[in-house]
Amino acid sequence: MLDMGEQAKIYDVACELIRLSGLEPHKDIPVVFTGVRPGEKLFEEVLTAEEGVEPTTHPKIYKARIKKPLGQKTLDGKIEKLKDFAQRQDRAAIIQTFQELIPAYQPNRSDPDKKTEG
Repeated sequence: MLDMGEQAKIYDVACELIRLSGLEPHKDIPVVFTGVRPGEKLFEEVLTAEEGVEPTTHPKIYKARIKKPLGQKTLDGKIEKLKDFAQRQDRAAIIQTFQELIPAYQPNRSDPDKKTEG
């Protein structure tokens, strides 16, 4: 993973590219804000906090510290447990299993049995 330095605003990058081309933003080339489109993100997290990174010999290059992947047999067992918990409607066991598989998983804390008005 590379240390990319400080975040840059896309607007500033666009204006600078226009200026580097010998033109003037908004005069020669309009800068149009289109908004976020479906599937686009304003921020992308490359690694979760739990995974983290480790330094390398180069100060701006890091390597990911990723948890060892589950074996197929273990994963299949977890899936079977989830199916069983779902059939029994055992929400607590489902959440616990999800958290074992995905440490950063945070369930929706609302009560699924509570009726909402509206």
